[in-house]
Amino acid sequence: MHIWTRHIWTRTRRLTAIALLSALTATACGGGGVETNADGTLSFTVAVIEPDITAVPILAAVDAVRQAGHQVEVVELAEPELAIEGLAKGDYAISAEATSAALIAIQQGAPIKIIADVIGNQWAIYGKPGISSCDDLSGRPFGIFSEGAVATAITKDWVDSTCADGKQPDYLTIGGSDVRAQALLTGQIDATPLELSDVVTLESSGTSGFAEVVNFAEKMPHLHPQTVYANAEFLTEHRDVAQAFVTALVQEHARINADPRHLADLVTKYLPEEDPATVARIAERYVEARLFDAAALTEQNVQGTINFFARAGVIEQGLTAKDAADLSFIEAAG
Repeated sequence: MHIWTRHIWTRTRRLTAIALLSALTATACGGGGVETNADGTLSFTVAVIEPDITAVPILAAVDAVRQAGHQVEVVELAEPELAIEGLAKGDYAISAEATSAALIAIQQGAPIKIIADVIGNQWAIYGKPGISSCDDLSGRPFGIFSEGAVATAITKDWVDSTCADGKQPDYLTIGGSDVRAQALLTGQIDATPLELSDVVTLESSGTSGFAEVVNFAEKMPHLHPQTVYANAEFLTEHRDVAQAFVTALVQEHARINADPRHLADLVTKYLPEEDPATVARIAERYVEARLFDAAALTEQNVQGTINFFARAGVIEQGLTAKDAADLSFIEAAG
């Protein structure tokens, strides 16, 4: 069986291990869609976006909050914009995915705060043999997810600052990182940005010659494209529970960095259909790259991330780190 017939990190699969909770008798309501139960515990909802390896520590943190007696329902959504809408309306207390979607909503006045990191900047551009520079990409078919995708913004920012005047790729909208990796392998495109998990799968395909053109984890380490965010009222009214979640997430990331087998074990628990051997290889690469650090956000790198998305035209100028983030939770988790 060709490896691409069973790509393990496609973002279309569904969770199989998230248990939805039975209805509870509620006695009071609070912010972020929260209900206070008769015993003083909370019932609330966390929204995840088609979970992959980067989401399993979040699911483990949710379980830690459940172990404290709180009733947490996890819902899976197809797009981060749906989670942002739910956070703004108070349907969800916590979610995580694209930072840009949260920044757009915050700039429009949504009651949302970024509270932790999901994963560091893991993007890298890979290309066919002979492509080793920005200028080499000029006029060649280059796969992107969409014009508004984070990887597209990162790529175009690099092209604008690196390629010679007038030189740029021929951008083709294809699909997610896994789809683009397959398109690269089958010759439909000459280059594309890939997530680290898809880089590992590409390397494992047995087809040689594909090479890294630029590694954005090294070139833009202070950019944080995926973050955890929460309803601001939930954070204010239920700070202890929000803190318990963030502390658990920070601890899960620390365990992953201490031993990549912990990440592989989390994938086995929450995404049990994945191949253990492939999961182990991918987990080792994520740990080697030190991409998991929920407490990595600072006022400086949050502002740098805001400035990047403003420069890319995703948001307007003027948003500050204090407007967008509440870093007190990761500071208290240390």
